[in-house]
Parts: sequence; C-alpha cells; structure tokens
Amino acid sequence: MAGTLYLIPTILADDTEAQVLPPQVAMRVAALSCFLVENARTARRFIKRVAPAHIIEQLQISVIDKDSTEAQVQAALEPVLKGQDAGVISEAGCPGIADPGAELARRAHQLGIRVVPLVGPSSLLLALMASGMNGQSFTFHGYLPIERAPRLAAIKKLEQQALQLHQTQLFIETPYRNLPLLDDLLAGLHPGTRLCVAASLTAPNEFIITDTVANWRKRPRPAIHKQPAVFLVGA
Repeated sequence: MAGTLYLIPTILADDTEAQVLPPQVAMRVAALSCFLVENARTARRFIKRVAPAHIIEQLQISVIDKDSTEAQVQAALEPVLKGQDAGVISEAGCPGIADPGAELARRAHQLGIRVVPLVGPSSLLLALMASGMNGQSFTFHGYLPIERAPRLAAIKKLEQQALQLHQTQLFIETPYRNLPLLDDLLAGLHPGTRLCVAASLTAPNEFIITDTVANWRKRPRPAIHKQPAVFLVGA
C-alpha cells in the first residue's frame, strides 16, 4: 500500500502560525518524518516552529522546486510509493497554487497515491475575497512580461477580458518590481477600471485597497516595495 501525500499550507508572513493555521496542520507536521519542500531552509524553520519536538536532522527532506525534473519528482515520491506518508511544503502559502508542488500532486495521482490538501492561507484567494471583485469567474496569470511594451500590451488584454467577460484578472510580480508594475497599470488601464492591490497579506502591515484607476492616480504610491503582493483588475 502506498502512503499518503499531504499538501501542507505554510504561512504568508512571519510569526503568524497561530493566527492563520488550524491546529490540524501542526498535528500533521508532527506526525510526519518525510517532507518534499520548495525551499529547505524555510521549510526547516516552519517545521521547527509548528512541531518543536521534531529533531530536524532526523527528518527526510527533499527539495522539489521549479527547476526539478520529472525524474527528480518521481524519486522524491518513491518513499510514498513504498508506504511512507509525506508532506509537501511550499515556500509560502498553499502547495500547488502557483507553486511547483503541483507537479508532485500531478505525479502522485498518476501513481495512484492519495493526495490530501490541508486548510491554510492562499494569497490569491485572500486577495480575491477582500477585493470586492467577481469571485464567480476569475483567472490567475502568474507573472506579466518584464519588458514594458509587452507588459502594457498584456495589461490591455487583461483589461479587455475583465470588461468583456466580467472576469477578475489576478497576477503577481517579483516584489522589488511592484511599483514599476503599478505605474504601468495606472498608465495603461482605463480610468474607470477597478484595480486592487493586496500586499503583505496576514502580516501586521497588510495592505488591501480596491479603487478605480482614476482614483488610484490621485493616491500616493503605497509602501509595497519588496512586499509580496497580488494585483487584481476587474470591471
């Protein structure tokens, strides 16, 4: 019998375990000794915080990130195929959502391994919940192009989809490029289009504002430089 692959949510901001994670997460982490993680350092720190009785050096921790090959994913799942339960831990938030943990879940299904998601924070869903935009129809696009001309073209296309389909468009950016992206959004979007910026979710300095582009242009730029952020465009 194969083991079970548990998708273990982690925190979005430091020192928020008690506020955002249900007790079942810590209980499951404490019961596991095999982990497949996106980042070994952050995973070890998270495991120690929620399951302090664990001796980290005695745990089996394998790194599966965006550069991992299919062979590496297969090798990481071998202990589960042999009957050992394992936990997948993303660098932040929920495994499999804009995250290489999706490859582990995909392969696990192909191998007949049971996949169990645990409840925890997802920045995308938290941003969508708080935005006031359409939560019935939405699309996540990941990262927009870095070069300005193709990025402005992508912004126009997303705006058209938002208006024509009444569909919320979500995307992210590398945190140190948040403000240039915001500048391009304000330059490229129609004044009546609604824009939401949701940054540092679940942290004490959490920032969530939805307003028209016209009103955003009147605001001082928010303090979102180097802060994890989600951007949403809607009708």
